[in-house]
Amino acid sequence: MRLLASLALFLSAAALGTAQAIGAETSDSPDRENTYFNGKRVPPLLELTADNFDKEVKLSKFLVVKYYSPYCPHCIDFAPTYQTLYEYYYTSKAPSDSESTASFEKYYDIRFAELNCVAYGDLCTKHDIQSYPQTILYKDGEKADLVKGGKGMSTISGLVEGALEKEKPGTRPKELALPEPGATAFPATSSETEQGVEKPVKGGKEDTTAITKTTPQKVDSTKPSKPTKTPNEQGISVSLTAESFQTLVTMTQEPWFIKFYAPWCHHCQAMASNWQQLAKEMKGKLNVGEVNCDAESRLCKDVHLRGFPTILFFRGGERVEYNGLRGLGDFIQYADKALDICSGVQDVDATSFAALEEKEDVIFVYFYDHATTNEDFMALERLPLSLIGHAKLVKTKDPELYNRFKITTWPRLLVSREGRPTYYNPLTPREMRETHLVLTWMKSVWLPIVPELTASNAREIMDGKIVVLGILNREDQETFLSAKREMKRAANEWMDKQIQLFQLERQNLRDAKQLRLEEAEDRNDQRALRAAKSIRISMDMSDRKEVTFAWVDGVFWQRWIRTTYGIDIKDGERVIINDEDNRRYWDMTITGSPIVPSRVSILETISKVTTSPPLIKPKLTISSFEKIFFDIRVTFSEHPYLSFGCIAGIGLGCASWFRGRLRRNRGHFRLEDNLPIKEIKEGLLGNTANGKKD
Repeated sequence: MRLLASLALFLSAAALGTAQAIGAETSDSPDRENTYFNGKRVPPLLELTADNFDKEVKLSKFLVVKYYSPYCPHCIDFAPTYQTLYEYYYTSKAPSDSESTASFEKYYDIRFAELNCVAYGDLCTKHDIQSYPQTILYKDGEKADLVKGGKGMSTISGLVEGALEKEKPGTRPKELALPEPGATAFPATSSETEQGVEKPVKGGKEDTTAITKTTPQKVDSTKPSKPTKTPNEQGISVSLTAESFQTLVTMTQEPWFIKFYAPWCHHCQAMASNWQQLAKEMKGKLNVGEVNCDAESRLCKDVHLRGFPTILFFRGGERVEYNGLRGLGDFIQYADKALDICSGVQDVDATSFAALEEKEDVIFVYFYDHATTNEDFMALERLPLSLIGHAKLVKTKDPELYNRFKITTWPRLLVSREGRPTYYNPLTPREMRETHLVLTWMKSVWLPIVPELTASNAREIMDGKIVVLGILNREDQETFLSAKREMKRAANEWMDKQIQLFQLERQNLRDAKQLRLEEAEDRNDQRALRAAKSIRISMDMSDRKEVTFAWVDGVFWQRWIRTTYGIDIKDGERVIINDEDNRRYWDMTITGSPIVPSRVSILETISKVTTSPPLIKPKLTISSFEKIFFDIRVTFSEHPYLSFGCIAGIGLGCASWFRGRLRRNRGHFRLEDNLPIKEIKEGLLGNTANGKKD
């Protein structure tokens, strides 16, 4: 076991050494849950890292450290023993002759911690950790004693008791009662500080001559909720000042939905009644507030507002802007989803995930295991706020879900859109903690496979893409559901086809590289061999427009659809393929018939319009005259330097032509108009050699 552990330690240090550059939080990190032992709150174990080890080991007289690997079976079995022992000591009482306010930890100046040797392999190597688990007692920053292997609770307790008795003689009991691993309270009977007897410990050493066990007292293992003030008790929108904003919003973990407005703003006045009604609907559930930016100009400047009204959701010093519609129903829907997210990232198993799939179209799933560190979870907790109103984020370590989504590395992130997974490509822990990069990817995939086009997401759906847009009638439920089903089938089939084409193209590039390598090796051409090895397989998709799918309510948006595409929902449900960037669209198949919400009709048309040039002539959403100016503007925006060069060249050409013309007009003359013939001849012929004139 020692050899295997050493090998695992070496490999983990080589593969995950970069994790040491990232520090961990202290034991009071908000992303880790507290536990409760004997009815008392116990903070999470202190996690040591390369950054905080030297500091933490000197902060107290004694520090007990568990060195472990999350992949080691012995470590997994030992984890409940060490955790329960820590909770036991943390909630124990100090000797009766000590100060009444002193806790056990303060009286003996002792703390407990753990160190993940997979995440911080070099640090474990530095401390000569060759097998796991290993429990080391540090005194004044120096190694004092240790226990190797996943020993019982009494053995680890003997390590602690020996040091405490030696430090403060006569303060430790001769026989110490210990709970079972995983227990949530002291044993039912006890003669010392409400504790029972499992194994007597004498002088800090394990006594194997007498073993007395008691049944742990059954207590409710449910964690008591934090006593918090009921939010929005009066059901009103609270008018906030700079001082109250700091006290109620910034310095608390309470969620707030706040509008920033100006009294003279017409849009602010229009939404005022809906905002007040929202406050009533959220009574007892969510704090609702408002800031008058005329009266609190400094506060609004600090918030960096771009206009009025601006609506922000705050929680724990973080914020996200609300960009949806301003109807009462839109506000309530967003507020309900915000409250759900504020409860934290839900941990799911296969059963609860299946139930969630019945309600949610888009679910982001974070896969983790025992090696996932504190920093990973902290980065995860920063994501949900930006997902409000868009998608659900959950986490899991269920092996059944590992198998379903073929997860072999951790942590891993994917999005499941109606059961179809799309994976986040970066895999290293450092990349997984880059919140900005993760959110950028999330925003690109947080729409359902076939979302509804609305005023709030129109730009997100249409810009930069070719969109297969179904114009449907929601009022006819049977036809509507059938049309959506056909569009989803077409979307899934098209996406599968694109994945296959992508894989085929990549394989062709790899084959081409392999052929060059084989040719260079056959010819023993080292230069060609190096050139072939340096070829990078690059799949640049920037020049190819993504094809997406969406649907729009043809009755609600009837006027816009009729004026833009010349289609009336009264004539039946239709499909158009829209290219917003070029102000063009297609509404006919290759045979000249209208595109309808049918898998066959959609798929046979997409392939014809995505070729370059399209095989079907497009129609314009603007007039031909407007298209000329639009193309000029697009050319200038996409190719500014080339456009400037062309204009400069044309300008120089025109200037040159005009200058030549002007010179010819001004410089033209006739010889006879200026000089007599005689002088001309003399000037042109000059004198002869003998001085005579011809």
